[in-house]
Amino acid sequence: MTTGLHPGGPPQDPRPTGNQALPQQERVGPAPLHADNRTGRSVITARAAASFDPVGRSVATARSFVRDTLQGWGFADIVDDAVVLTSELVTNAVVHAGTSADVLCLRSDEGVRIEVADRYPEREIPLQASAVNMGSPDREGGRGLQLCAALAGHWGVEYSPTHKQVWFQLALPERPVGTRTAGPSLPAHLLPLADGRVRVAVVQIDRTGSISAWNEDAEDLFGYAAEQVTGKPLTDLAAWPHTPGTSTGIVEALQLSRWEGSYGIRAASGRVTPVYASHLRVRDTGGEPSTVCLVVRDHERAVLQTPLRASATDTTTSSEGQATDPFEVFIGSPAPDDLDGLLQRTVERARDMLDGDSAFLLLATDDETELEVRASTGLPSARQRFARVPVEAGPGRYGSARMPAVHEDLTVVPGAVPLLGGTGMRSVVTVPLKVEGRLTGSLGVAAESPFRYSNEEALRLQFAADRIALAVESARLGELERLRRGSLSFLVEASDLLAGTLDRDQTLALMAQMTVPTLATWCAVYTIADQASDPYLSYVLHEDEERIDGLKALLSKIAPPDPVPTPGARVWPAPAEAAHQAALRTSMRSLGLGERSPVSSGIGTTLATAAAVGGETVVLPLVARNRVIGMLTLGKPSDEHFRQEILELAEDLSRRAALALDNARLYSERTAISQSLQRSLLPPELPHIEGVEVEVIYRAAGEGNEVGGDFYDVFPIRDGAYGFAIGDVCGTGPEAAAVTGLARHALRLLAREGFGGPAVLERLNSAILDEGARSRFLTLLYGELWPQEDGSAVLKVVCAGHPLPLRLRQDGTVEAAAEPQPLLGVMEDLELYEQTVTLDPGDVLLCVTDGVTERREGTRMLGDDGLTDVLTTCTGLTAGAVAARVMRAVERFASDAPSDDMAILAMRVPGLQVD
Repeated sequence: MTTGLHPGGPPQDPRPTGNQALPQQERVGPAPLHADNRTGRSVITARAAASFDPVGRSVATARSFVRDTLQGWGFADIVDDAVVLTSELVTNAVVHAGTSADVLCLRSDEGVRIEVADRYPEREIPLQASAVNMGSPDREGGRGLQLCAALAGHWGVEYSPTHKQVWFQLALPERPVGTRTAGPSLPAHLLPLADGRVRVAVVQIDRTGSISAWNEDAEDLFGYAAEQVTGKPLTDLAAWPHTPGTSTGIVEALQLSRWEGSYGIRAASGRVTPVYASHLRVRDTGGEPSTVCLVVRDHERAVLQTPLRASATDTTTSSEGQATDPFEVFIGSPAPDDLDGLLQRTVERARDMLDGDSAFLLLATDDETELEVRASTGLPSARQRFARVPVEAGPGRYGSARMPAVHEDLTVVPGAVPLLGGTGMRSVVTVPLKVEGRLTGSLGVAAESPFRYSNEEALRLQFAADRIALAVESARLGELERLRRGSLSFLVEASDLLAGTLDRDQTLALMAQMTVPTLATWCAVYTIADQASDPYLSYVLHEDEERIDGLKALLSKIAPPDPVPTPGARVWPAPAEAAHQAALRTSMRSLGLGERSPVSSGIGTTLATAAAVGGETVVLPLVARNRVIGMLTLGKPSDEHFRQEILELAEDLSRRAALALDNARLYSERTAISQSLQRSLLPPELPHIEGVEVEVIYRAAGEGNEVGGDFYDVFPIRDGAYGFAIGDVCGTGPEAAAVTGLARHALRLLAREGFGGPAVLERLNSAILDEGARSRFLTLLYGELWPQEDGSAVLKVVCAGHPLPLRLRQDGTVEAAAEPQPLLGVMEDLELYEQTVTLDPGDVLLCVTDGVTERREGTRMLGDDGLTDVLTTCTGLTAGAVAARVMRAVERFASDAPSDDMAILAMRVPGLQVD
């Protein structure tokens, strides 16, 4: 950097002179000052110029240059605005344009003009009518022109093919000579009362805290002569009040650059005199630190007390007579209307105000036990954003957030500000944001060099924090309300989706899809089958589908998180560490420094996977019915952190998802049991009967219900003889299935013992009645079949309360093949008989349960007549085709799903020719 300062005299214009031609220029902005005429209307009394290299550090150096220049000229009133504008314009030059920046400060009787120029090669000159892109107010950079329009009285832009110069002019407030601040004129009756002569004790304290000077007023006020107290510590005389929540005492107060407040002085009489004091930290003639205390009686505090500053909602009057808001004095106008924009503008203005290298702002969580990073500048924001710092933890006790704090060298006190660890920052000043005495946040500014800040900077930053605290808290509460409303809508929708399925795999997919990308960048679901099983990686999802396979492979290689039932999210560092190690090994192999793997997915995939899981990873337990059934893992990429509100929302979602997942598990188990039971109640396969075609169709009522009250069976009895049965137990479900199992196995056992049809059913009736309250009545069609050598078949049939079997002859006629008899499970003494039926070649015997004949559509019912009509159309069809046509006709009869179980048994004796 090169600088030059020229006090007084005519200005030295750095632009070409003589016969050199000036390039065509364009000026943009309100009321621009023509560069050629800038000395014609005002006399330039001082000039300062500097050049800055195209590096990021030049921005802070440029801010220091402008601040020092204006403070040296006595223009402290406009320093902050000038530093902010210079910072934005130099950033555009050295960071965005990548060129050196020239800064020129001009002082005149009208104000200060600052010019910032870059040297971008081959710049395209905009047309005269081109619109000016003011940039987005939410961006950290690129707002130079917008800020010029908001803060400067005049500004403009000058272009050439290789040169762009942005200038702005700040007017000085009109102020009478010798006047710094003044209070308003007051009537006599409003002036504070002074009791007799007002005495102001002047006490000087040396660097050890001992009294070195004691004036006459101090003697009159407290009764001590100067020689009695000289050399004694002030703490021997001071009675310091205890203030809850603070640790500041008289010793700390004497070390501050400025301090005002109340305490007591023990007088010679032994009584404590309440006093009001104003302390000023100075150096004595020997250069040693010293403190001067001005002390009055407490009821005369108006003599010393500084008038209270206006609150953030009050307004003051500018030199032009217009009302200005102290909040907008610091933030600038227009103020951002969203919380993130407001916080980002705050840290940038705070950084510029104290000439820092970085700044950060933390907001308190709802329980005020932690501070969460919400905005930063000059720090790795991706890593710091939403990081949480305990308020009362760490060796440095970040409880200093409740009080202003200055750390001159962080290397001496490591961990004092955990947020700045590893960032290269050496000195930092932090101040609290408080609303009505409640801690709502913390604002800090840091620098790379040590001993940059003192108590004076802490007071300036605290003043700024007081201006914006209420606005920040109001915006935070508004954002929190919007988040809560959005969370309620999200949870309602999630509950509806999870309640709409009982499929385990679909539930897992819904859990992941609801969290990605709404709550996290990636998600993994671990499930636990039982207490003796280890967690199993069941589902993985990433917002970028190309990252799913790499993420799944990475998670498969590391041990799953421990299934801890403690509610809430806990950090799981294993994925980020594993990804970092995998990326490191891949990078080393690519450089020939490690063993080469025979199979490699490539360095790009590994590094991409590492970036995808490089942020914070949290685990939430899935607890249902007092048992951990799995874990929901959420992750962020590239050192990002989760917000507290997002974790709370994820915790609510995990509770709902756990219950839905457990319901799906129970339903799957119930379905598996039902299917297993049904398989045990139905014959494993139909026997092959020589000369007879047999076909069965079975449908259990209810979605997913495989166990019903209907059953069928076809089984060999002895050589050449086969038994068949079709029945219907009252009701459905497990209770009916129990009777079904009893009936099917009893039929086989009794028939193979040589009992005839009536005897088999009578003994089955007794067995059902023996079940007592668990018994169910049963309709049953039982028969025995004997194929004949002439191609016919002889059947002996007993129909106990069951729909009658129908016989279809070759000529298309249909008739009942049996007579009705009493059903089983109702009466003890039954007298049943069997009927003999001969099926000629081509004949069909159709047996159905009442679920077929009682199929309804409104008031219509299929009935026996409807079934007969359907069977009439089945002449010449095989047994399988007959059963299929009947089932199709039954399903089409009504649009609703069947409400009863259905079973169809068709037997056909083939004729000489099959159509």
